[in-house]
Amino acid sequence: MAYFCRMNYFELFEIPVQFHPDPVMVKKKFYELSRRYHPDFFSKAGEVEQAQALETSSIVNRAYKTFLDEDATIRYVLKLHDLLEEEEKYELDKEYLMEVLELNEVLMEVDLGDTEALAQVKQKTEELNNELYKDIKPILDNYKEGLTSEKELLQVKNYYFKKKYLQRILDKLG
Repeated sequence: MAYFCRMNYFELFEIPVQFHPDPVMVKKKFYELSRRYHPDFFSKAGEVEQAQALETSSIVNRAYKTFLDEDATIRYVLKLHDLLEEEEKYELDKEYLMEVLELNEVLMEVDLGDTEALAQVKQKTEELNNELYKDIKPILDNYKEGLTSEKELLQVKNYYFKKKYLQRILDKLG
């Protein structure tokens, strides 16, 4: 059981590395792994086995949570390829940053009671987000481990960081 610590989430769930894991398959595998490694089933085992079951169960839960969230899956795949670091300070192009800054400024100036103005900011933010996604969707949909180029993965990384900026605005809008 201890070897799960060295496995990546895709290996654990026995699925190919991808940006869009099949949710039905992921859920089925999650339940299968949860039943197999639930710590309650190891209550009569030794301390080492109990600790391994707890650790494995925790890994299964983290993997499942990652696969349910597209952004988390993108982050995970980029980390698998050593293209993303924790707390990385990624530099985006200045034109994009200016566009996001303008959206933030409009948001700060809008009266929170002005639902029409807030809706406009939200619409512009979502349009920008959709435009970003449209450009990267073919790479996400057609990803093949070993065949997708590093250049394409770096485009995904750029999208990931751009989307994070937009998500902050959407989060402020509620």
